[in-house]
Formats: sequence, C-alpha cells, structure tokens
Amino acid sequence: MELHLSTILSFFFIISTTVLQPSTTAGHPFPPTSDETNYIRTSCESTRYPATCFNTLSRYSGSIKHDPIRLSMSAIHVALTTVTHAAIYLSKMSRHVDSGNTANTTESAAVRDCSSVFGDAVDEIQKSHKEMKRLGWTQESVRFQLSNVQTWMSAALTNEDTCMDGFDDVEDGDVKAAVCGWVVAVKEVTSNALALVNSYADTIRV
Repeated sequence: MELHLSTILSFFFIISTTVLQPSTTAGHPFPPTSDETNYIRTSCESTRYPATCFNTLSRYSGSIKHDPIRLSMSAIHVALTTVTHAAIYLSKMSRHVDSGNTANTTESAAVRDCSSVFGDAVDEIQKSHKEMKRLGWTQESVRFQLSNVQTWMSAALTNEDTCMDGFDDVEDGDVKAAVCGWVVAVKEVTSNALALVNSYADTIRV
C-alpha cells in the first residue's frame, strides 16, 4: 500500500506530541513531592535546554528522588525513546521519497542519509542506556563506564548534527520542516542527557 506524505507528516506530529509532552499520570510509581520536582528543575539548569529537560523528566521525579544515576538513566531513556521514534519516521520517509518522483533529488538523498545516521544514533544511545544499568561498584569502574556513555552520547549528537547539515542545501518544504523538527527534538533530549551524565561524572573521584 502506498504511504502518502500526509500520512507520514501526521505520524510525526502525533508521535512528537506523545513523546515530548509531560505526563501527569504515568512514569512514576509514587506521587512526586515538590522537593523531588525541584531537584529535577535544579538539575536541569546545568543543561543546554532546561525547559525541555524539566518537561520530559518531571514525570519521573517520583522514582528519581534525588538520585543522579536515576536522573541520568531517565534522561537517556527519554533520548532513546525519542530517537527511536525519529528513526522509524525517517525510515518511512526514506522509503516514500525513494518511491516517488523525487528519488534522485537533494531532498531524497538528505532523507536517506538522515535515516542512516539516526540508525547509528539509536545504537549509540541504546549502548549508553545498557551501560548505565550496569554501573560498577568502584569509583574507577564507574568512571570508565561513564566515559563510555559520554563517548556514545556525543557520537549520537554528532550523527544528529550530520542529519541536520544534510538539509542545508535542500529547499524549504514540508519534508524538510518535518525532518528538521524531529532533529531539533532529538538533539535537545540527547544534549540534555549528556549534560546530566557529565554532571554526575564530575562528582566521581578516583
């Protein structure tokens, strides 16, 4: 069945709303206190996008409590969820442009490249998430593992930037707007997750 552009663009707006807006009922097993919410707000001040940070993590404040590890894991989880949805969207978009009249245009090439690099970003953030789940017990092992996470999250950001750069020479239109909208959303949560990991890493001393 042919996948129409309007269907793909609708998919973007529905998923972005679901993923990036804060939930008032899900995400924490216990009701958060104002102190726990303030911890999220204060921690997010160290990030480049504090409003996005608070909006996407405040739903988890009841389970994060005041734990920087849980805070970092939750931020990486948000980034992984967002980048996975973006990768699915870009894969659908890539198949659409390849099957249409624009298969050989700069736009279609940019979409294909984005689909590829976002697949890499998913892998890198997945590895980061797994590494945070199995942090060691000594400061030396934790620092080594956090270094891995920092490397992978930085690589994911580079891939996301590569996708955006690929649209520099593409004319404005619905496809460019939708793809770049995804990139901006993913970059913000990825950058925030990396910033929170960096903040925690700075507290670990060998």
